[in-house]
Amino acid sequence: MSVEPEPSANSSEFTDLAATPEGAEVLEGIPAVAIVLSPEEMDCYECRSCGYSYEPVKGDSRAKVPQGTAFEDLPVNWRCPVCSAPKKRFANIGPVNAPSGFKENLNYGLGVNRLTPGQKNLLIFGALAVGFMFFISLYGLR
Repeated sequence: MSVEPEPSANSSEFTDLAATPEGAEVLEGIPAVAIVLSPEEMDCYECRSCGYSYEPVKGDSRAKVPQGTAFEDLPVNWRCPVCSAPKKRFANIGPVNAPSGFKENLNYGLGVNRLTPGQKNLLIFGALAVGFMFFISLYGLR
């Protein structure tokens, strides 16, 4: 019968779990490095009840949540400032001004999939305005 020795504090196999970030996985005794995102890169969440969008860049002034606070770091009892919906009623909508859709599909569609929603609106309504101007210009052909 073989008995494996327990890792000691001085061995290379020892992992200080208190020093690892909460939720970080430990692989082969090496703690994972937590990635720090800027508030612009953090995901925004939208209330499915009223459409309010929580943006980490802005925070929540009503609940005194400072700017740069990620949605996951909000208190458990935090509620939507508009309709008082609980935190679980929010859906992840991705970073602000990021292209919408799945990341693996962004390279398809003649580059249109890489446009942000604001750029798509400008393209669509700009094309409608140009089309309307061409239509109105036909009256000048008399």
